[in-house]
Amino acid sequence: MNKKYDIGAFIYPAYTGDELRSRIFWPDGIGEWETIKKTQPKFNGHKWPRKPLWGYQNEADPYVMEMQINAAADHGVNVFIYDWYWYDRRPFLENCLNDGYLKAKNNDRVKFYLMWALHDVPYLWDIRNSHLEGVKGDTILWRCAVDRNEFEIVANRMIERYFKHPSYYRIDGKPVLMLYGFARLMNGLGGATQTRNALDWFREQCVKAGFGGLHIQLDMLYDWTFDISGVDAGGAVDSIDIEALIKEIAPDSITHYQFCHFADMKNDYLDILAHAKKEWKRLESTYDIPYFPHISLGWDNNPRFRDFKDTITTNNTPENIKKAFRAAKEYVDAHPKQPPLITINSWNEWTEASYLQPDDLYGYGYLEALKEVFLPEV
Repeated sequence: MNKKYDIGAFIYPAYTGDELRSRIFWPDGIGEWETIKKTQPKFNGHKWPRKPLWGYQNEADPYVMEMQINAAADHGVNVFIYDWYWYDRRPFLENCLNDGYLKAKNNDRVKFYLMWALHDVPYLWDIRNSHLEGVKGDTILWRCAVDRNEFEIVANRMIERYFKHPSYYRIDGKPVLMLYGFARLMNGLGGATQTRNALDWFREQCVKAGFGGLHIQLDMLYDWTFDISGVDAGGAVDSIDIEALIKEIAPDSITHYQFCHFADMKNDYLDILAHAKKEWKRLESTYDIPYFPHISLGWDNNPRFRDFKDTITTNNTPENIKKAFRAAKEYVDAHPKQPPLITINSWNEWTEASYLQPDDLYGYGYLEALKEVFLPEV
């Protein structure tokens, strides 16, 4: 009998026009597919534009998601990790989750959990103005930080709408919530101590809702150059002990969202993978909580920019991606006391060229590589 692995692929929920506020960035009404469809190669041999073999699907359509769920499950993905946003006192881009996945009749085949994407919104999503992205201080449209009152509104929404769903992914009976950019959460709440208090309150609310608690997972976004601006009044940059800070926050696990957060992506994929394996070991030896291994499929975010961005991953072929999957599997097998979770960037991040979905470059190559490693007898 094969060991079961939990393969969690991130979903970027921008491939729909059903969210009206998204038309600020993508006026054609098809979400960020608009950016992909209008992408042109930046140099001779640039592997753009790429075309999705499934077409430019509305991922807020339950029939579309039923097909995608089956494709994911058949190739080894059994968890979707939804990027989740909250701006201007209300959610943003929930449609793919609420109207697509949750209304799909087969969502029991692939579980889901939330990654609260705590990042501000500049003009990056709007290619007409993306050249202004370098002056973020002047171009912020929405800020992600919330105060304690709004934090509690968000927490209660997550519990009622998502955590109670039978397909929500749990570890030891606790719903999993990933925090991306938790420094900005601390900025809004007023510091590390206030954030720990808010998270403890959140855990208590989960217990009251009938769960074993709440499993807080942190994305290790630049943990050695931690953005502490505004976190603790009077704290100098060189006085912040990130290890002590994470102990104060007391998360249950850590993982990554993208290799680009610690590696030079303008590189051969196998060199990036070697760097990633060293990073896994560093995090394992640095922190006393589980690290869940992460695999990114590559990087090329040129679709989002008018000008050429010279940070493109090379040689990320299905065969080399398979080597990465095997490395993650070996890591999990070497850590039998922790849940067998592996995170992957991503299911559908087309604007960053890091996706499992089939395209006209490699076809189903990435999905087949995943299946060969994690479902070898299927």
